[in-house]
Amino acid sequence: MSKLLDTVAGFGVTLGSMFKRPITEQYPDDKRPTAPRYHGRHQLNRYPDGLEKCIGCELCAWACPADAIYVEGADNTEAERYSPGERYGRVYQINYLRCIGCGLCIEACPTRALTMTNDYEMADDNRADLIYGKDKLLAPLQPGMDAPPHPMATDATDDDYYLGNVTPDGVRR
Repeated sequence: MSKLLDTVAGFGVTLGSMFKRPITEQYPDDKRPTAPRYHGRHQLNRYPDGLEKCIGCELCAWACPADAIYVEGADNTEAERYSPGERYGRVYQINYLRCIGCGLCIEACPTRALTMTNDYEMADDNRADLIYGKDKLLAPLQPGMDAPPHPMATDATDDDYYLGNVTPDGVRR
C-alpha cells in the first residue's frame, strides 16, 4: 500500500508543475545585467598615459591552476617602452578553453594589470579563436592616451606610475 501512495505522491508533483507557466528567458534579445562582482573575460589594463601595466613577471601564469595563461616578458628600452620599469609582457595569452574563471591570476598580479570584466559572451565555433592574445586582452585606448611604445611621462619615475600620480597630461605632484 505504501508503494501506491509513493507513486500517487510522485504523480501529484508532476501534475502540480504541469500547469505552471514556464519561465523562459529571451536571452539573445533581452540581456540581463550581470552582478558587479561577476568574473568574465580578462582585461590587461593601462596607465592613464597609455603605457601597459603588465611588467611581464609571469606571476599570473604561475598562479593559474588550469595552466591557461602564457606570458613571455621582454626588456624595455629607451627607444621602445611599453610599460614603466625594466620589463613588459611581450607575449600574453589566455586560453579560454582551459580557464576556469577562479580569479587567482588577478590576486597574483602585483601591478593590478590584470582584472576581470563582466563580459561573458565568448562562445566561438573555432577553438583557435578562444586563445586570446594581447590584441584582444588590452584595454582600449581612452582619449588622451598614446599607444605604446612611447617614453614615460616627463619627470615621472616608476614610483609615480605605481602610486597613481601619472595623468594623461603628465605627473600630478
